[in-house]
Amino acid sequence: MLTRRRLLQVGAGMVPAVVLGSEAAHASAIPTTGVVPSALAGFDNAMKTYIAERNISCAQLAVAKKGKILLARGYGSYVANGKTVAVQPTSLFRIASLSKSLTGAALARLAQDGKVALGAKVADLLGLSTSADPRLKDVTLWRLLQHTGGWDRSVSPDPLWYDQGIASALGVSLPIDHDDIIKYVTARKLDFTPGSKYAYSNYGYMLAGRVIEKLSGMSYETYVRNTLLAPVGITRMRLGRSLRSQAFPTEVTYESQYTRKSVVDDSGEVVPYPYGGFSMPNQDANGGWLASAVDMVKWGFVFDASGPVLNKTSIGRVFAKPETGVNSNGSWYGLGWHVRTNNLGTLNTWHTGSMPGTYSFLARIQHGVSYCAIFNRREEEGTPDFDSIDPILGKATGAVKTWPTTDLTSRYF
Repeated sequence: MLTRRRLLQVGAGMVPAVVLGSEAAHASAIPTTGVVPSALAGFDNAMKTYIAERNISCAQLAVAKKGKILLARGYGSYVANGKTVAVQPTSLFRIASLSKSLTGAALARLAQDGKVALGAKVADLLGLSTSADPRLKDVTLWRLLQHTGGWDRSVSPDPLWYDQGIASALGVSLPIDHDDIIKYVTARKLDFTPGSKYAYSNYGYMLAGRVIEKLSGMSYETYVRNTLLAPVGITRMRLGRSLRSQAFPTEVTYESQYTRKSVVDDSGEVVPYPYGGFSMPNQDANGGWLASAVDMVKWGFVFDASGPVLNKTSIGRVFAKPETGVNSNGSWYGLGWHVRTNNLGTLNTWHTGSMPGTYSFLARIQHGVSYCAIFNRREEEGTPDFDSIDPILGKATGAVKTWPTTDLTSRYF
């Protein structure tokens, strides 16, 4: 995931996407809510084109600069309780792996508070057996969070997406839980020696969530909401649920062309992939959060400077280079963020999120600009590329001649 990006250097010569002909008519017909200053119309036009080209029914965009939210937009509508509901700037979406930035920050905060050292061994913290592979003793929190812990989903099945296989192997009924997943994985050898290479691991972040619970004495969700989000006024965010019947009142609906057998019970029922085809509770620390785009850009402000959540040392730890894994483009994975030094000598940091029914993108780039876009479907067979949202928003940024100064934050928080 994200091996090539945020590598774009935003320049004044770039221009926003142009909508022509029937595409313009389709884009202009998309219902919208929220605020778009005229100076930032290029962002809005680009989003409308992107949405129209991919037949996306629900989306959001938020744009900020130097701690001020400047644009907040909801696009499209969904049906809830028999009524058509317009997407608001504060509607909740599954954000998938954007959740990892919360988990990384939670462990950085626990280290800041003297509860743990990031060099601590995960097997010791969680009491994991190392008999199946003694190398598990060498998995530290740093390695867990920087994806160098020894699990490689290109070699072994991603255990966060292997519910039926794990249930069968353990001889247990669905649904499985975190303890089942840990029991299954711990009984098997690692895919590589910890610290020897980078391999993106949802399982590593799931384990990190269990460490947070052990150290804090709280549920993962409670710790994050109380310690990270509440101090900066973010109150809407919460962990998601698997079924459409369990959706929160302001949560959008999710779309996919695919179906799967249910993992929430042993019925064998074929269900829409986003609703019971995977377990949202099990995804918690690696991909389980619900948020709005304005929530996520406000969350990004936490990393701009020392504040009530993280101090300067902790922010430095979040973006620190790992022992290995700096790629050919000069980017690396920190604690829940992809990171790269830009041409101004500052850091661009970003992440994407993707699961059936969700695609999200959050970036913090040069000059204090940040943006988040979230959609209720992801790239599937026959759909246009979704990763292009990155250069599209970069071009819109480069086309802004004068940035507005009116701060919309108080409208949404």
